[in-house]
Amino acid sequence: MGVSTPLLGISVLAYMMVVFYFGWLGYKQTKDNDDYMLAGRKVNPFVLAFSYGAAFISTSAIIGFGGYAGAFGLGILWLVAMNIIVGIFIAFVIFGSRTRRMGANLKAVTFPELIGKRFQSRFIQGFSGALITVFMPLYAGSVLIGGARFMETALNIDYNIAILILAIIVAAYVITGGLIAVMYTDALQGVLMFVGMGILLVLTYSKLGGVTEAHQALTNMAYLVPDNLAAVGHTGWTTMPAFGSPTWWTLVSTIILGVGIGVLAQPQLAVRFMTVESTRSLKRAVLSGGPFIFMMAGVAYIVGALSNVYFFNTQGMISLEVAGGNIDKIMPEYINSAMPDYFVIFFLLTLLAAAMSTLSSQFHAMGTAFGHDLYREGIMKGKIGKTINVTRAGIATTIMISVVLAYILPPGIIARATAIFFGLCAAAFLPMYSGAIFWKRMTRQGATASLLVGTFASLFWLTFIHAKEATALGISQALFGVDTILTGTWTLVDPILVATPLAFLVAIVVSLMTEPASKEHIEQCFKKN
Repeated sequence: MGVSTPLLGISVLAYMMVVFYFGWLGYKQTKDNDDYMLAGRKVNPFVLAFSYGAAFISTSAIIGFGGYAGAFGLGILWLVAMNIIVGIFIAFVIFGSRTRRMGANLKAVTFPELIGKRFQSRFIQGFSGALITVFMPLYAGSVLIGGARFMETALNIDYNIAILILAIIVAAYVITGGLIAVMYTDALQGVLMFVGMGILLVLTYSKLGGVTEAHQALTNMAYLVPDNLAAVGHTGWTTMPAFGSPTWWTLVSTIILGVGIGVLAQPQLAVRFMTVESTRSLKRAVLSGGPFIFMMAGVAYIVGALSNVYFFNTQGMISLEVAGGNIDKIMPEYINSAMPDYFVIFFLLTLLAAAMSTLSSQFHAMGTAFGHDLYREGIMKGKIGKTINVTRAGIATTIMISVVLAYILPPGIIARATAIFFGLCAAAFLPMYSGAIFWKRMTRQGATASLLVGTFASLFWLTFIHAKEATALGISQALFGVDTILTGTWTLVDPILVATPLAFLVAIVVSLMTEPASKEHIEQCFKKN
């Protein structure tokens, strides 16, 4: 059933008016480059926490990973633990404080510029900017798909039109208002998401007879696992997949480790650490960030898995069958079928908030990567136009690329595309980023080698060895006559488990073999403030 009531129009209109008000506020408060890129470095801890969380947890998590839980079960809850421990505590307390301090010392306004200035390398800044510009649209496209799929189901509007509507709305306030507008709207959307997911959890348990009854019913459904899924390791919705099976490798290496570790090196998230005045603000943000992540990701995964109980009770089918085999449709189908109309309207706003908060951060990161890091300061060393204007042009260009990808990416791609980008960031950026803020002895040559090895090792593994991508791309088949150049378990191992350790090793070895930066530069980088 679709939702078509006057209340829907009024709700969406009111929501959009508030969003555009914050966009206008951001535009009015943006006086210089620091304001546009870093929100003036004076962001409130609560705004930081909810903005970070809202940018991190998108429709990829709610629709994509929620759908994955619907298909493969609650083993994905280990990702929630990783999100809270790594994505919040380690990110804010350990990485965040050093990132904020070094960013202020070096007057860096973007993640690539922070790394580039730390190692005194235009190449590192420009190459990092190019990497973000080229590959982040894949992640942004998956977020667009998540938002558009729910709009398609709930509003009965064409999927292609839904993508355009979503992209245009977000573009309007990101291009004009910069990071001030992005963080204000993200915080608002974060509050809306928190409330929406809380209500969803309560309504789901209420509809299924309570917490214990719902999970017991899900456990009892193990015999309904389709034969084709059981053959690749699916053992039920409340147990982990069979150890070493294809499903186990996908869950553990690609999703839990790929996303759980990759979050530390997400450019659009790391830059937020440079928006606050003090380390104390970062630590205060942890108190609200942890519960927020649990409510967002944890609820989505629990509800996604429990949707099987609802659909079996009402239609005699499991969720994957109801969704026609497309895991990206499981959550929209469940919300639209099981929830009352008034909540479908509210959850539509929640999903819009989740999509818009992440998209705005992605668009801003892609635009600054192109306009500031690649064009103005990096490899291209542009000489014309104000940085803000070039950045706005970069945002517009990368939005168009993201929209095209959203149209052409295959069904069920959301969780996979997200994990690919997170894994690539972990391999390319994490060794270099960790060395930049923790190891004074790390050299420009070590950082450069790490960046290049991590990037190309990850892309090589995706193209020629990891079966899901290598088979789909067909490059290995065209060149060597085989889907993958290795066989057996190697084709199941995610690139993050190979490329990231290799990049760390290269960073250490090359740094120890080359001359460190001057003592004066290192002191400037690590100066207390």
